[in-house]
Amino acid sequence: MGVRYLDCSHEACEIRQPESDRLLWLAGDIETGDWLVEVTPQALTEIEQLSAFFADNPLPVLHRRLDEFDLPACRALMTQMKSILDDGVGFAVLDRLPMESLPIDTLVEVYWVLGQCIGRPVAQKWNGQMIYDVCDTGADYAYGTRGSHTSVELVFHTDNAFARMLPDYVGLLCRNPAKSGGISRFCSLYSVHQRLLQQYPEQLARLYQPMLFDRQKEHRDGAPPVCLAPYFSWREGRLFARANSSLVRKGYEVAGETMDTALSDALDAIDEVCAADDLWYEAPLERGQIQYLNNHEIGHYRSAFEDFDEAERRRHLYRLWHREAGSPTYDGLTL
Repeated sequence: MGVRYLDCSHEACEIRQPESDRLLWLAGDIETGDWLVEVTPQALTEIEQLSAFFADNPLPVLHRRLDEFDLPACRALMTQMKSILDDGVGFAVLDRLPMESLPIDTLVEVYWVLGQCIGRPVAQKWNGQMIYDVCDTGADYAYGTRGSHTSVELVFHTDNAFARMLPDYVGLLCRNPAKSGGISRFCSLYSVHQRLLQQYPEQLARLYQPMLFDRQKEHRDGAPPVCLAPYFSWREGRLFARANSSLVRKGYEVAGETMDTALSDALDAIDEVCAADDLWYEAPLERGQIQYLNNHEIGHYRSAFEDFDEAERRRHLYRLWHREAGSPTYDGLTL
């Protein structure tokens, strides 16, 4: 392979199976109480007090630190959320922030502080952007344009599958849902892995070998445009997935390389498995809700959507990434 690439091939390992069935679920196993966390009256009071403090004591949002505030009720809710991410179904929704009574900029600050209960926030773009706007910019989904800035369907994936370091958790605060569509679906990648092992063992073996991912121009000028890494690997007994079949196909186009037949068949197999409606669970994200997911073990999908004409009503989500390893920069590198 003559193409230059970001080399993450060291992640490759032998096929393994989970030590427990903790996240091995199907859609029919999930109940609303498994993932929905309601904001308590005590937590709502803390949010209102926190918002009033922000109004009286202005500071750039990125300077707000969780440890500066006494928020026992809010911490309890976020601890419950994180427990669901690590030891439950792998995705959770906090229902909800008071969008009608507090300014949106203030609520984004609240979201920024609460998110630190999940983990350390990290940059989501190479330029260091920490809070990312998920909205349709009107751009076509093409090389250098993230799907989060379009209205197209996004197949089951994990965020930043092409990067040196993936976020451990992904958060979304919903300012406005779409007029129609834009629906969130989730699947256990353990269940996907198990079905591949049962039905497509040869294709699963290829997914454990390195492949090229399009890096979507999230790198310095002159850096390799693609990443070489396996789709599935394991870390400390837990599944570690770089799930995004679309970006693998784009990776070979960007590199000008011909994809091997075994990989093409493997991507078709995983797309087929993920499309099975007994595997995925649908949970539409509503205004004021905060959604979090485990970005290594849960695949998420967004349907195509139609937006409102009025700018103030258009679909708009605020995204946070959290990762403990490395530095908080996009690549996570340290000196």
